[in-house]
Amino acid sequence: MILIALLTFLNAFTPQFTEAGKAKLEKMVQERDALTQQWKASESKKSGIFGNRTKKDMIETNEWLERIIAKDNLIMDELRMIGDIETTVATQTGEDYKAIAFKQEKDVQALKRAVAERDKQIEEKLSEKRTFEWISLILFLITLGLGFVVYKKVIKA
Repeated sequence: MILIALLTFLNAFTPQFTEAGKAKLEKMVQERDALTQQWKASESKKSGIFGNRTKKDMIETNEWLERIIAKDNLIMDELRMIGDIETTVATQTGEDYKAIAFKQEKDVQALKRAVAERDKQIEEKLSEKRTFEWISLILFLITLGLGFVVYKKVIKA
């Protein structure tokens, strides 16, 4: 009964159980229940004189208990294996997330380098534009000054 409660609990909180694993555990629990019933039957068996239990009856009862313990050990091994599978799946999922995070970090670094390179190109173009603006301003001022000098000479002449 405790194992059934344990299986129900694990089934409710661990969605990783496979259908084959569930079926195998259910079969093992049913076999254990059958063994328990046979143990109870042998426990109530009294074949001795005056309705007492004989040594043979007690040995048979102990053999049923040994079979129940062996079945319990098989059930526990199966539960451990399922737990290991779930741990492996969780570990693999964690490693997958780490790989995805690492890849995205690399992508972010590549994008940062691309943005820095683009910013550098923009600064170079802006610098060229500023140089052109300064040259244009200087030429305009020189032309304005020459025009003013020529205008003064023409007006005086």
